[in-house]
Amino acid sequence: MKILEIHPSRIPDLGFVRVVATFDIELNDSVRLYALKLMEAPDGRRFVYAPQAGSRRTATFARPLAEEITSAANEQLKAVTANGTHSKN
Repeated sequence: MKILEIHPSRIPDLGFVRVVATFDIELNDSVRLYALKLMEAPDGRRFVYAPQAGSRRTATFARPLAEEITSAANEQLKAVTANGTHSKN
């Protein structure tokens, strides 16, 4: 699993949650996902959302995979914001 690109968000808060970053990920050699959102709840908990097509999600993730994706995005975001650049591995 590898974060291909991540950008801190400039999207305003969506009520009770906020978009922290948007990112693209390569899950393995066969699967890449684009335009995922790293979200943050008021309690500080972060989670990942797949993009939508109309009113439907384009993907959902089992909890262990969602947690792994969220962790990878958090780590890459820390690295990116620490040096003031955007990720492009």
